[in-house]
Amino acid sequence: MTDTSADVLRIDRHDGVAVVVLDRPAARNALNAALRAALPRAMADLAADDAVRVIVLTGADPAFCAGLDLAELGRGDHRISGGAPGSDDTSPGGPWAPTHKPVIGAINGAAVTGGFELALNCDFLIASERARFADTHARVGVMPGWGLTVLLPQAIGVRRAREMSLTGNFMHAREALGLGLVNHVVDHDELMPFTLSIAADIAGNDGPGVRQMLATYAETARTTVDEGWRIEAARGRRWAGDGVDPSLIEARRVAIIDRGRAQLG
Repeated sequence: MTDTSADVLRIDRHDGVAVVVLDRPAARNALNAALRAALPRAMADLAADDAVRVIVLTGADPAFCAGLDLAELGRGDHRISGGAPGSDDTSPGGPWAPTHKPVIGAINGAAVTGGFELALNCDFLIASERARFADTHARVGVMPGWGLTVLLPQAIGVRRAREMSLTGNFMHAREALGLGLVNHVVDHDELMPFTLSIAADIAGNDGPGVRQMLATYAETARTTVDEGWRIEAARGRRWAGDGVDPSLIEARRVAIIDRGRAQLG
């Protein structure tokens, strides 16, 4: 069964598992305004659906998500901000409201900047051998707002995280596996079957037990990083409030595309 949302996102259902597919393949699933609005709504609907026990987030090939739609941003069509839609100017928040259901990221290709943050907000990641990860916030001249400076150090350590953010360089799937960013790397054609198998294992467990375990992990993980989320949110808001020149964003977008093509072959 498949649901659609404004032609930018679709939801496939498999026996208690909902697969959310970012569906702008021609734009490498870049987060335009429509997709940024559709994703949190879809996640909230699935969180409230008793028939759904596990959520899988992936992208339509060839990419997972290229981050914010810089073409739209370069035209001045985006307001740059952190936090989930509807959040105020001081509260931290991810790309969707917290959910008590497990969210698995099935990373089928490049996950860049805001797309990388989407991946980091999943509970764990399974990657195709085609997966690539990069944080290009510093290249674009914007600040993260969905927890990257908190979640990336948790995944790979603060020194590796700093290197990724300051260089903007890509990390390949096998390196990501070695550093603990992803749990598994599989052949591209096996990504969804493998991910759905893991999701089925979770969905077959005691539902309240899974939710309680997930909530416990969330609580213990955030006992020392809540202030980090607040710092990132506050700095990001101040940075955005100083104003961003759309013409500079457009020039940087072209440079980033050229660099990414060179690095990825």
